[in-house]
Amino acid sequence: MNASPAGALAGTVALVTGASSGIGAATARRLASEGATVALIARRRDRLRCLAEGITRQDGRARVVEADITDPEQAYQAVQETREAFGRLDILVNNAGVMLLGTALHTTTQEWDRMVSLNVTALLHVTHAAVPHLIDAAATSPRQVADIVNVSSTAGRIARPSSSVYNLTKFGLNGFTEALRQELLIERVRVSVVEPGTLQTELVHHLGDATRTLQQVSGIEPLQAAGIADAIGYIVTRERRMAVNEMLVRAGDQTW
Repeated sequence: MNASPAGALAGTVALVTGASSGIGAATARRLASEGATVALIARRRDRLRCLAEGITRQDGRARVVEADITDPEQAYQAVQETREAFGRLDILVNNAGVMLLGTALHTTTQEWDRMVSLNVTALLHVTHAAVPHLIDAAATSPRQVADIVNVSSTAGRIARPSSSVYNLTKFGLNGFTEALRQELLIERVRVSVVEPGTLQTELVHHLGDATRTLQQVSGIEPLQAAGIADAIGYIVTRERRMAVNEMLVRAGDQTW
C-alpha cells in the first residue's frame, strides 16, 4: 500500500526500535503506508537500509538510525537524532527484544542480563528520552494525541517452564505500561501494550538446542509479523477520544 497525503498518520513521525526484522520491520512499513515518517532503530545498518529503500519505493519516508539501545547514550541519541531530523516525534513503538529460554540450571546469568538489558533497560531509556517530545506533539499537532506502543508477549500473562527471566521482563513491561498509561493520560499521550502469542520470528533462532527440545509451540501455526503490525497500526490510528490500552493476539491454535 502506498502512503498518501490523506493517510491517517500524514504529518507524523514515528520511531520504531528493533526495526531490522520481524514485527519492527513490518510495523515500520505499516506506519509508513499510513503517511508517517519512520525512524528505523536497530544495530544492523544493512537491513535498515534495505527496509528504508523499500519504504521509499512505496512513496514513504524513512530514516536509518543505527544504534545499540542497550547503551543509554545511544538510546538517548537515537531519539534526539529523530527529533532533530524531523522536528517532532508523535509515535514510539518499543519493539526491540530478545528471548533466551532455558532453565535456571542450564542457562547463564549472562543470558539473563542480556534479556533484562534489551527487554527492559533499553526500553526505559528510549521511553524516558521520548516522553517530552511526545507530550509536545500531542499538544501541538492536529491529531491532538501521541502514542507509545510497547510490544510484550503472552509471556507477560502466562509463565511457562524455561522462560522465567523472559516472563520477568514481559510481566514487568505490562506493569510499566499500565502505570505509564495512567501518568500520561493528562498529557494526551496514549500508552498501549500489544501481546503477541506464538509468532514466526527471528527470536526462535536465539534459543539453545536444549530449549528447542521442549517443543512448547509444536503443532501451533504461528502468527505472522504483518498481523501484529496491523494491530499496532490500528491502535495508533484511532481518533483522539479512543484509546486501545491492551491488545492480546494469540495464534488461532494456541491454548495458553
